[in-house]
Amino acid sequence: MKNKLIKQITAVVILSTPALQLWAQEAADPHYVERTLGNTVLVGGVIVIAAAIGVLLYLNNMLMQVQRLRYMQEHGIEIPEKAAVAKKIPLFERLYERMTDSVPVEKEEDIMFDHAYDGIRELDNKLPPWWVAMFYITIAFAVVYFGYFHISGYGKGSREIYAQEMEDAKEAVAAYLASQAEQIDETNVMALTDESALSLGKSIYTANCVACHGVYGEGGVGPNFTDQYWLHGGDIKDLFKTIKYGVPEKGMISWKSQLRAGDMQKVASYILTFQGTNPPNPKEPQGELYIPVETTQSDSTDAQMSLLR
Repeated sequence: MKNKLIKQITAVVILSTPALQLWAQEAADPHYVERTLGNTVLVGGVIVIAAAIGVLLYLNNMLMQVQRLRYMQEHGIEIPEKAAVAKKIPLFERLYERMTDSVPVEKEEDIMFDHAYDGIRELDNKLPPWWVAMFYITIAFAVVYFGYFHISGYGKGSREIYAQEMEDAKEAVAAYLASQAEQIDETNVMALTDESALSLGKSIYTANCVACHGVYGEGGVGPNFTDQYWLHGGDIKDLFKTIKYGVPEKGMISWKSQLRAGDMQKVASYILTFQGTNPPNPKEPQGELYIPVETTQSDSTDAQMSLLR
């Protein structure tokens, strides 16, 4: 009794394992059923095509053998022993006739039409059974395909696939740019000018820098960002370096442990937008006059390429 119970439990576990695996994979991946059905249709189509090609090659070889034996018989050529044995067991011929439903030459008069064109008579041959079978298979495949892609809701159309691929491409680009942003340092950083980056830089500035430098960069405990005088250099690389390492002796902490490289680049780029503005109550100029060097288009392109490399 105990052994019987163990066997039953084992059988239930074995039979339920595929279902459990399917449920687990479907729960983890919402597109599992869709992908499984799609793969099933694809594999089924490949199998059907491969089988059809195999049948065609088989029938072609069989037809060649039959025609060869018939030619040898009609011309009184002695049939080799192996071929004679094969003729005694005409498996290929039976299969050929079954697959083609062909009519022997000597019986073609029975299926010949009465009309003639330029002395040519037409035969009323039936469609080969293999062709008819493939025709019905394509109909069945079309029904499955239509049901899967247009009724079940599992299959995606070309527009949906295109939209999904575009979303995946955007995510891949964003991930790549994010990975590149983490490789930025004070030797290759460049000022950003796009609105989204500057907006993020502004939010970082508002959260961390306003207390010392003012809402409008007018300065306070820290220096003024709106004039052309800088204590530690006014280039984007100088700003990035100051933010990254700080100036501990003057109360400027290092932000490299709190901000990522990309965030430091954004906030440094945002600070540069204060240049030339006229905030209320600006702090007096400190440091040395900094005149930015014009960057040519080729220099900017070379810098971007070196960053991507």
